[in-house]
Amino acid sequence: MKVNIPYRGSDGPLHLLIDSTGIKGEGEGEWNVRKHGGARRGVWRKIHIGIDEKSLGIRAAEFTTSDVGDAPMLPELHDQIPPGHEIASVTADGAFDTRKSHDAIAARGAAAIIPPRKNAKPWKLDTAGAIERNEILRASKRVGRTIWRRWSGYHRRSRAETKMHCVKLLGQRLSAREFDRQVAEFQVRVAVLNGFTALGIPVKEAMG
Repeated sequence: MKVNIPYRGSDGPLHLLIDSTGIKGEGEGEWNVRKHGGARRGVWRKIHIGIDEKSLGIRAAEFTTSDVGDAPMLPELHDQIPPGHEIASVTADGAFDTRKSHDAIAARGAAAIIPPRKNAKPWKLDTAGAIERNEILRASKRVGRTIWRRWSGYHRRSRAETKMHCVKLLGQRLSAREFDRQVAEFQVRVAVLNGFTALGIPVKEAMG
């Protein structure tokens, strides 16, 4: 089943917030346990999303098996953003501190907001992504990781974590057993959440 995922666009360049997590699936093993008895085997999948910081809509989504890492999916999420839509920045956690991630971000002319891994070393300056990543490494060492996170706006990534929590509020596990149907089930969740988000989001104002 092909699922059309609507989203509400926002004005100006896109600030993309990325997150990945695991979700429980019901594989053939668990279905057979209920029907025939026998060994119980759990199945885990991974879901990857990129949200628009301004509209909070999910602009990119991928569904994979559990053996696929987080960082390799960043270029895939990027490719879902139309080439004509400018990406101003991409914010992700330290798991995305890889050459492919930084190079993919640099290729779109975007700024990477990714904390270097602990004990990170400078990379050879052979790509635009490596140059920017080394700048992040120097800045975080100079002012400290805590101050760098505050200065860079890294805290905005928590909005992607909140959206991922919303995905799981629609069900802590997937109902479909076959992989293709699980993909469609995940896409339906994304479409539903984007529909809810388009109805309106809370607006916070300082009081006092």
